Amino acid sequence: MSDAIKHECGLAFIRLLQPFSYYQQKHGTALYGLNKLYLLMEKQHNRGQDGAGIAAVKLNGEPGYPFMHRLRSVATQSIADLFSQVGKEINELEKSQPEIRKHPGLMKGHLNFMGELLLGHLRYGTQGKNNVEFCHPFIKRDIIPARNLALAGNFNLVNTEELFDLINLKPADFQKQSDLAAMMEVVHHFLVKEDEANPDKMDVTSALKKAFAHFDGGYHVSGLIGNGDSFVVRDPHGIRPAYYYINKEVIVAASERAAIRTSFNVGENEVKELMPGQGLIVKSDGTYKIEQILEPKERRACSFERIYFSRGGDEKIYRERIGLGYRLSNHVLKAINNDLKHTIFSFIPNTAEVAFYGLLKGMEDFLNQIKVQRIMAWEKDFDEEKLSEMINRKIRVEKIAIKDVKMRTFITEDANRSEMVQHVYDITYGTVQKDVDTVVVIDDSIVRGTTLKESIVRMLSRLSPKKIIIVSSAPQIRYPDCYGIDMSKLGDFIAFKAALALLEERGQSSLLDDVYIACKHLQENNLLHTENLVRKVYSTFTPIEISAKIAQLITPKEVGLPVEVIYQTIESLHDACPGNLGDWYFTGNYPTPGGNRVVNKAFINFMEGRNVRGY
Repeated sequence: MSDAIKHECGLAFIRLLQPFSYYQQKHGTALYGLNKLYLLMEKQHNRGQDGAGIAAVKLNGEPGYPFMHRLRSVATQSIADLFSQVGKEINELEKSQPEIRKHPGLMKGHLNFMGELLLGHLRYGTQGKNNVEFCHPFIKRDIIPARNLALAGNFNLVNTEELFDLINLKPADFQKQSDLAAMMEVVHHFLVKEDEANPDKMDVTSALKKAFAHFDGGYHVSGLIGNGDSFVVRDPHGIRPAYYYINKEVIVAASERAAIRTSFNVGENEVKELMPGQGLIVKSDGTYKIEQILEPKERRACSFERIYFSRGGDEKIYRERIGLGYRLSNHVLKAINNDLKHTIFSFIPNTAEVAFYGLLKGMEDFLNQIKVQRIMAWEKDFDEEKLSEMINRKIRVEKIAIKDVKMRTFITEDANRSEMVQHVYDITYGTVQKDVDTVVVIDDSIVRGTTLKESIVRMLSRLSPKKIIIVSSAPQIRYPDCYGIDMSKLGDFIAFKAALALLEERGQSSLLDDVYIACKHLQENNLLHTENLVRKVYSTFTPIEISAKIAQLITPKEVGLPVEVIYQTIESLHDACPGNLGDWYFTGNYPTPGGNRVVNKAFINFMEGRNVRGY
C-alpha cells in the first residue's frame, strides 16, 4: 500500500493442557508455551508496529502469591523487547540455580510468565496515544481471583460513551481515548455480577452474553480470568478474523490462520475459524466449549484482510490476491489498446506483489491466445525463425519502483518536506523506451493518493513513458472505517476529494450543504445511525468519472504526460474474495448502525472544518 494507514491489531492466545513436566519431556523445554507465544506474535508482527504486550495466569498457585502478570512495550522492536525481558528473568534464575530447568514446577514458581494461560497482543493504534499505557492487555485486579481479568483484542467500538453510561461510570481522560477501557469495564462488570450470583461456579458464558450484547463494532477479543477460566469471542458479523486450533497439548487462538499453521506445523483443515458471534470458552480444568455468545448476523468479514492486511502466507489469501490482479487484466488491456509490445508492467512494493502476479497471468493468457491465433492463421506459411520469434514473445516486466529504506523528514518546512517525500521510492533507469512505452503499475489500494502524487507518479514520469497507468486491486475507498482501520476522516480520501472537485466543476456544490443540513437534522434527533447520507455526494457520478478525476488529482502540475487510474470493481472484489464481503469503506454499506453514525459525523466534521476522528 503506497499510503500507509494504521489498521488491524494481532491477537495470540494459548492454554496449555498438560503439566509443564510433559512439555519438558516431549519438547525438551518447560518453556514450550512461551516459545509458541513468541512465534505466534512474530508471525503476526505485520499487525502491530506501535507496541505489544503479554499476560500470563498461573493455575493452582499458593495463596498470597501473584498469579496474574503482564508486560507491555512500545520499543521499536516491541516483541523482541518483551521476550528479551522474559529471557533476562530466565537467565538470572539459571545463574542462581543452575539445575532449575530440570524442575519445571520450581521454574513455574520463580518465573512470572510461566503460566498455563498466555495472552499476546500486537497494537496498531487507531485510537489513543502511542505510549505503553494504551498497549493491550489491560488488567483488572481484585483480591477475589475470579474478579481478576486480563483483556486484549483486535477491534474498534463505536459506542463507548453509551457503554460507560451503561455501568454508571464517568470515564477518566485515559478511558475516553481507549475502546478497550470501555470494553474492559463492561466485561468486568458482568463477570463480577456473575461471581456474586454464583461464587462457587461462575458461568462465564452467561456473563459474556450479557456484556457483548452491548458492543457495537467489529472485534476479536480474548480474556484471561484469575480463577483459571479464559475466553475468545468474535463479533456477530465476523468483521474481524478469528482462528483456533486444539489438540491434546494446547488450545490456541490467533488473528491469522497461517500464524497458527506455521507456529504449530499443522495443516490448513486442522485450524478452524471461530464463526461470527461465537466464543471459545475454556474452563480452569482445561475443558472447553464453542458457545454462541451472540446470534450470528449477516457475515461481513473485512475484505481488506484479504486485499492487504493479513500476511499472504495463507494459501486462500494468496489465491484471492492472485484473483484480484487477474480480474483487472481486461480493464488494463483495454487501457493499453492490447499493445503488450510497448507496455511495461510493475508493482508498488511490497504488498501489491501477489496481485501483480495475477495481473501478469491475465496478460500472459491473452498473449498466449494471440500466439495461437497468429500461428493458426499462418497455416503452413512459416519457418523456424518466424515461429521462434512468435513463441518467445513475453510480457515485459521490470522492477521499476523501488521502495527505499524508511526516510525520516528532519526538516519541518512544508516545501522541503514535500521534496523529501518524493524520494521514498526510487526508479530503475533505462527500463523504458522514451515516449514509446506505457508503464502499468499496480498498487493494492489507494487511500489518500498522497504518495502517488508526491512520489510515485513524479518518479515514473522521469522515465518519460508515453503514458502512466496506476492500477488498484481494491475499489475506490470512499467512506470511513470504524471497525479497526484508522480511516475515519472523509477529507483524507482521494475519492472524496475527486467527488468534491466534480461537484464544483458542474456547479453542484450546494449538494454538500443539503447533505450537511440533513446530517445535522439527524444529529439533533439522535438519529445519525439510521442511514448513510454521504452516499448522496457520490450518487451523480459513475466510478469511471471518479477515477478520471482521481487521475488528475494525483498528477503533479509539472508532469506533462497522461496518467490513468484503474480500480477494481465491487463485483470483481466479491468474486475474488467470496468469504469476505465486508465492503463498507467502498460502498458505504455498514454492517452495524454505528457505521452510519460515524460516516455522517465524519461529514459534519469535514463541513465544520474539524480535523478530528468520526468516532
